[in-house]
Amino acid sequence: MNMLTFTVVTGVIMVLAGSATQAVDQATPGRQYIYKHTRGEPQAMEVYFPEGHDPAGEKVPCLLLFHGGGWGNGDLSTFRYDCSYFASRGIVAATANYFMHSREDRQKLPETISRKQACVTDAKSAIRWIKQHAAELGIDPEKIVVGGGSAGGHISLLATLNPGINDPADPVGIDTSVAGYVLFNPALSDQDEPYPDVNALNFLSSGFKPAVVFFGSGDKWKPAWDKAHELLNRNGDGEQVQLWLAEGQEHGFFNRQPWKDLTMIKTDIFLESIGILSGEPTLKTPPGDAALTR
Repeated sequence: MNMLTFTVVTGVIMVLAGSATQAVDQATPGRQYIYKHTRGEPQAMEVYFPEGHDPAGEKVPCLLLFHGGGWGNGDLSTFRYDCSYFASRGIVAATANYFMHSREDRQKLPETISRKQACVTDAKSAIRWIKQHAAELGIDPEKIVVGGGSAGGHISLLATLNPGINDPADPVGIDTSVAGYVLFNPALSDQDEPYPDVNALNFLSSGFKPAVVFFGSGDKWKPAWDKAHELLNRNGDGEQVQLWLAEGQEHGFFNRQPWKDLTMIKTDIFLESIGILSGEPTLKTPPGDAALTR
């Protein structure tokens, strides 16, 4: 993990004003790096750089997103469109895979171990890898924002809040603290109560960083987030959390248009408010009546 290694280099798509109609699944993969191996499996991260980015020059913020898929599925395609756009806004954007147990492997786990634990451990490794290689990537390690969708939102929270379940091979002395969160219907659940290490509600102590959160009003995962938000309010951190709702929408609504662009525009505005981006969003608001409300 001491050397920057990549397996595929491809073009970076620059999403400019007026291109909101581009299909999400047409986004070009970023530059691919292997940030670790888990049980012999390579874990990949795709990194998108701003046009003309010089790592030796001014260091820029970074946004790291983890895909969802129920802690057992999903891939890097989920956030390629988002990463392409945010790279066009002048920051480094990345999306990472993580180890996921097969159905057969899950049945072999001890009753006290959640299958989600390995996912969190790899998310922590991904954050540390970015910090370790911040100079080579041209990133300001103090301005890293993390997040993800569904399971990816869940593990991004645990990776930064739970001090345990670390990979002993990770570099010593590099923490997983971040400057903020971008959470697309994070999948918190009462079913995590028997597994304290992966129950995010156990780690929502005071000092929670600013966050933007998106949910459909009909999402079955939202009640667990409501409990989390209540805890944040009690700890005095609730005002730092922007919750945006898509009326009538269910889980995963952000993966399709016009919600993809609507959530990205709100994310852009949020990142500008905490000093990660500057200027106005370059995505245009999609036509139609769809809207996010607070």
